[in-house]
Amino acid sequence: MMKLFFSLGPNPEKVAFLLEELGVAYELVPVDTFKGEQHGAPFRAVNPNGKTPALIDGPTTMFDSTAILLYLAEKHGKFLGAVEDRGQLLSWLMFVASGLGPFSGQAVHFRRMAPQPQEYAVNRYRRELMRHYQVLEDHLVGKDYVVGGVFTIADISAWGWVARAEFALGEGALQPYPNLQAWMARIVARPALALAKEKGANLPLKRDFDEETMRALFPQNYPLEAGSAAAS
Repeated sequence: MMKLFFSLGPNPEKVAFLLEELGVAYELVPVDTFKGEQHGAPFRAVNPNGKTPALIDGPTTMFDSTAILLYLAEKHGKFLGAVEDRGQLLSWLMFVASGLGPFSGQAVHFRRMAPQPQEYAVNRYRRELMRHYQVLEDHLVGKDYVVGGVFTIADISAWGWVARAEFALGEGALQPYPNLQAWMARIVARPALALAKEKGANLPLKRDFDEETMRALFPQNYPLEAGSAAAS
C-alpha cells in the first residue's frame, strides 16, 4: 500500500485529493511539522529536503507535490488531459510550482508570520499573488477547467493554493475574480476532495501556533543550534 507522508498544508492535501480521485488504497503517515518532525532523521531519510508531502510506492520513494501528482496520474493514466494538451498541462503545473505556490507562501509569511512588519515585502508578495490570480482569471474565461476543458492534475495543483486565498490576502480575496470563483466551486463540489479533507482532519496533528511551532516552521529565524537537523 502506498504511504503518503502528510501534514496539514496545501501540498500534502493535493496528493491526498488525487489519491481519492484515483480510488487507490493509501496510508496517511502524519508528519507533525508544527513539532518539527520534518527535520528529524526518519523523515529526512524519505525526503532529504525536509518538507511534506513525500510518497512511498513499493520501491519508489519521491517528494515534491508536483512530481508526485505527475507520477500518480501517469501511473494510472488519469487526469492528464488529452495528449495534444500535454504542453499546456506541464505549463500550468509549472505556473503553480514556480509562481502561484511560492508567492502564496510568501504572502502568508510576511502578512501573518514575520516577527516585524515589512511593508515592502507585504506589498510585493500580495501584488504578485494577485497578478497570478488574474492570470488564472483571464485564462478561465469560457472554460470549466484549466487544461482542455477537463478536470486534470493542473486543477488539483492550483486548487491547493487558491483555496487559501483569504488566509493569504484577507476576507473577500477572490471577489475580483468571478471566473476563478466559479472554477473553485466546481473543484470543491468533487466528492473526492471531501474524503481527502476528512481523512486529514482526523489525524493527531498539532494545530496551535506557539513558540514551538514558529521554531519548527521557521528555524532560519532563530540562532543555529550546533548539530541540529533544523539547522542543516
